[in-house]
Amino acid sequence: MSENGNFYKALENCFDRAADRTAFVSRDGSSVSYGEVARLSSAYAGALAGLGVRTGDRVTVQVKKSLANVALYLGALKLGAVYQPLNTAYTPAEVEFFVSDAEPALIVTDPSTRDAAEAIAARNGVPAVATLDAAGGGSLNERAVSSAPLRETALRAPDDIAALLYTSGTTGRSKGAMITHRNLSSNALALCDIWRMHDGDVLLHALPIFHTHGLFVALNTAFLTSARILWHESFHAGDVIAALPEATVMMGVPTYYARLLDTGLLTPELCRRMRVFISGSAPLLSQTHVQFEEATGHKILERYGMTECGMITSNPYDGARVPGTVGFSLPDVTVRIADKTGAPLGFGEIGTIEVRGPNVFKGYWRLPEKTAEEFREGGFFISGDLATMDAEGRVAIVGRGKDLIISGGLNVYPKEIETEIDALPGIAEAAVIGVPHPDFGEAVVAVAVATRSENRLSESDMIARLALRLAKFKTPKRIIFVDELPRNTMGKIQKAVLAARFAHLFVAEVPADI
Repeated sequence: MSENGNFYKALENCFDRAADRTAFVSRDGSSVSYGEVARLSSAYAGALAGLGVRTGDRVTVQVKKSLANVALYLGALKLGAVYQPLNTAYTPAEVEFFVSDAEPALIVTDPSTRDAAEAIAARNGVPAVATLDAAGGGSLNERAVSSAPLRETALRAPDDIAALLYTSGTTGRSKGAMITHRNLSSNALALCDIWRMHDGDVLLHALPIFHTHGLFVALNTAFLTSARILWHESFHAGDVIAALPEATVMMGVPTYYARLLDTGLLTPELCRRMRVFISGSAPLLSQTHVQFEEATGHKILERYGMTECGMITSNPYDGARVPGTVGFSLPDVTVRIADKTGAPLGFGEIGTIEVRGPNVFKGYWRLPEKTAEEFREGGFFISGDLATMDAEGRVAIVGRGKDLIISGGLNVYPKEIETEIDALPGIAEAAVIGVPHPDFGEAVVAVAVATRSENRLSESDMIARLALRLAKFKTPKRIIFVDELPRNTMGKIQKAVLAARFAHLFVAEVPADI
């Protein structure tokens, strides 16, 4: 990278060198060059500046996937602002928390939710609200067209914050992970190297871009190598099947690969140009790994990462991709398996993954004490995920600490849902667990104890009420009533007992759309 540590400067250099190359091809066949990507990024940076956004300001973004959304992300980096993407499924109540915590200079929202966003902005002292829709229209786009583009890329240090991504634990509300320019650049460069990304690649992109996977892993690696991107606004198995003959690389969550298998249309001939299929964001079932290889001749490359660290490990491009494992640590990343005190464990022993490297985030936004709790002396970040490591350094995830549920590739934290359920009439207490689901990997299920009150809601009414407060992927698929919750001798609810009891709840369920 140049002396300017702004990650966009590295991307800008790539865009300039590949100005005439095709960057994006939409499903309707229209295309955008890398030169146009650079121009649009400068236009959106100018629009942000015109709305009063300055270097270091947060920009909260909850919009549908579009090329304009990509330009907004890049424009925020160019301006030196801090990009804060939010899941489009979040309710206004959830968005308000993120806004109140991040204190952005601007909220960018879909036109359909402008009124709610303006009310949130007014209550939290946010100076401006702009809109951007799925077609790339809206007030922000209008300003980008009419404003003077930003010519110079803001000077930033490598350890300055580039993005603020919210994650959670089980003992409190969401925390903002401060992702630096160094985090983005080091991770993207390492992945380009180990996955052999190059300018002849064609990336099939069907992931959302409010998430590390679709935004930082997929887009940043493609940008650095001037790869062509087949742009899908969302995942539809039929559309992906139709696009596979043109692609060389696909990145997806396990749900995507399961659904492609369900079509019965996968063949080696269909995947004749494919170089690598990459999976992450949730555990890939060994059965899916085996079935996919039988159908296509390709072994899926599974990797492991998290919001705070980007990508941490990956199965090798060359060499054995062992089902049920997530491979080896990335270049310049150190991974160890440790006990609760931080002492390294021996090969094959189960412990917590701890990570040190240029990929590890700066800390939690305005939470210095929480940040200190999550780091060991020597700079190792305590992931909370449980794993083993063999003598070669290959990592296998065996469980997740902090009760995390991953449903459809998205993180769900039980405490937040339990708090909402406890507030419903007729509920004494509740425990939220993840149980196996044929389509989502894990489904969110609540196990509740009712009070003796007669005003308890029905299961369907409770789910309907929760849907008004929680994103769809967080809303329980079932709420099961029991007389009491199992506890250990210390009085702690034994969620593992509940998970085992209800493990077969969705065994015969037909996959549903997400």
